[in-house]
Amino acid sequence: MSGTVRRIPVVNLSHYRAGTPAERARFVGVFGDGLKEFGFVTVEGHGVDDGLIRRTYSDVERLFALPEAVKSRYADTERGGQRGYIGYGQEHARNRKVGDLKEFWHVGRELPPSHRYRDVYGANMWPQEVATFREHTLALFHALDGAAGVMLQALAEYFGVERDTFRDMATDGNSVLRLIHYPPLKERFIPGGVRAAEHEDINLLTLLCEGTASGLELLTRDGEWLPVDTLRGQIVVDSGDMLSRVTNGIIPATTHRVVNPRSPAEDTVRYSLPFFVHPYADCVLQPLPCTQTPDNPARHAPITADAFLKQRLRENGLLK
Repeated sequence: MSGTVRRIPVVNLSHYRAGTPAERARFVGVFGDGLKEFGFVTVEGHGVDDGLIRRTYSDVERLFALPEAVKSRYADTERGGQRGYIGYGQEHARNRKVGDLKEFWHVGRELPPSHRYRDVYGANMWPQEVATFREHTLALFHALDGAAGVMLQALAEYFGVERDTFRDMATDGNSVLRLIHYPPLKERFIPGGVRAAEHEDINLLTLLCEGTASGLELLTRDGEWLPVDTLRGQIVVDSGDMLSRVTNGIIPATTHRVVNPRSPAEDTVRYSLPFFVHPYADCVLQPLPCTQTPDNPARHAPITADAFLKQRLRENGLLK
């Protein structure tokens, strides 16, 4: 509608966890409809401690202030950067050659040595130079993982399927907490580069704690870029390619980006903490029966989550 500023919907997860039947039903409807229309929803009342987010950001700042030679010692060269450090400009969006203007670090699920996915996912790398890094990032990982599981249950209710349908996919999944550093462009600009060029996430859901600066934008179904600003205490949730596959395109993997600062005054450092919810490695990604109709037949052939992840990591330049 002309002159109307469109905003992604805001929901409160505590209404689903402990609300009245009416509040639970409203959460399910607004959350599902929001992902269906925008691929993005803002969530409050998620239960993730604000102090933990602040402590993790403090560790992230210290981490990326380390010399390049130190950070590079923690690079994962065998699994396409699924754990540890990924250097500045190494990742690029699909169909682009110029690397994104960022560096980041991945913290994954801690599994016992005997677990069948331990060798598939790989072990975490812990920077000895930041003493509290392991404690804080693992605590944040588990908090976000728990919140995501509840959201996946609500999404199953939205589709009218067994409540743990999506949550079971993510149990022991290859989820990662990504700690991102976007330095000021005046320091490390690459010609033609963007902080995060337009892309779709690979996974089921992404939970994004509020960034330290603005810049996130999503592409609406009308082809317009819509700024997404997160207030303190909110988490932005977006849907990825894997969820789009299992819902047969009913929920889109929405294109989004992080734009470059538009003025020298805005050219400041930016940190962000997205949590990527992945299925377990052998999970077969195929459309749920309830999503297939004569007008919307299955759009993709079945593929395992691990095979799909590796395909996308190669497209993003992280896996050779």
